[in-house]
Amino acid sequence: MEATHDRPTAPPRQQIRALHTGSTVTVYQAYDPALGLPAARDGRFPAAWKRERMTWVKPSFLWMMYRSGWGTKEGQRTVLAIEIRRDGFDWALDHACLSHCVRELHGEQADWKRELRQASARVQWDPERDLRLRPLPYRSLQLGLAGEAVRRYADEWIVGIRDVTPLAHRVHALVRDGRLDAAQALLPDERIYPRAG
Repeated sequence: MEATHDRPTAPPRQQIRALHTGSTVTVYQAYDPALGLPAARDGRFPAAWKRERMTWVKPSFLWMMYRSGWGTKEGQRTVLAIEIRRDGFDWALDHACLSHCVRELHGEQADWKRELRQASARVQWDPERDLRLRPLPYRSLQLGLAGEAVRRYADEWIVGIRDVTPLAHRVHALVRDGRLDAAQALLPDERIYPRAG
């Protein structure tokens, strides 16, 4: 009988992968140093951080690298790893609406627009990235927080904030040098995020 070899299966098209513990989830954001450095120093966002705006958090380190150009883009030169309470992250997912209309889920576009206006959070799926920041065939979560979710995020959910800009620059330097295995070894351990319940 011929031996069969298990082939690695591709991840589902949409799947939350994150660095997480039993009680926390790590998400990433990038800011101008004037905001990012005080946030990392104090473990909370400074008064200049605007609560009335939607804020997007990303559980994928490499998607954040794509978005921020490895922490080099204007206004995104400080990359933060923000550890938040898992129950808060789940709350945001439970109160989220997709950022685009899916007729099978929402029915008419007007219904989706109404739901979107009322939702405290938005779910958007963007192509995950490899170490060279090329798009992969599966998607990564972006979670937009607005209104009540922004307040809860800033005041209740944050457990800790770390400046991971030096890590971003180290990984980027290894990628530029073609040392992909060494770069991969420095990446956060993002595993499938199991929803509670």
